[in-house]
Amino acid sequence: MQSINVQIDISSPTGRRLLQEVIKHPKIARIEQIDPRILNPATSKSHNEIWKEMEEKLNKFYNSDLKLDY
Repeated sequence: MQSINVQIDISSPTGRRLLQEVIKHPKIARIEQIDPRILNPATSKSHNEIWKEMEEKLNKFYNSDLKLDY
């Protein structure tokens, strides 16, 4: 099998789209050292960031000043 090494800048939408296309072909392409948060940026937030957002949304919706312990 002939192979090449490729570097893809996944900070851009085009780079992420290329990465997703490569992932669809596991028999042909192999990806090394990939962080799961790269594939799904929505999960790249920390635990505290998620709770902070929930706190802000609840306070806005209920017009309150609730402070969550997280």
